[in-house]
Amino acid sequence: MRSELPLLAAGVAFVAACKSSTSPSGGGHSTTITVGNNFFSPTPDTVTSGSPVTWSWGASSNPHTVNWDSGPTGAALPPNSGAAQTSGTYSATLTTVGPYNYHCSVHTGMTGVMVVK
Repeated sequence: MRSELPLLAAGVAFVAACKSSTSPSGGGHSTTITVGNNFFSPTPDTVTSGSPVTWSWGASSNPHTVNWDSGPTGAALPPNSGAAQTSGTYSATLTTVGPYNYHCSVHTGMTGVMVVK
């Protein structure tokens, strides 16, 4: 039984790590989105209406943008993040309930979804 305990502990740690909302393909309830090398994390993400959301570029990030594609019917989209950047932050406040889709204008396929509740 004692020889099985380390294996059991490793299995529990693995399952806990798989449920992390910081995985590039994960999801979560965070108001900070990491902009990494060709990914946004977490995405999809869920936030409360009126909560400011901040995108933060990682220390070794390639140039990226946050450009809004669509939002809930009737919702005004926030301004895009502007010129591609390799560091810093960008913030937006989403108030209309529903999904908002965004992408990086530099990297095709680098997309994200923010769901407002």
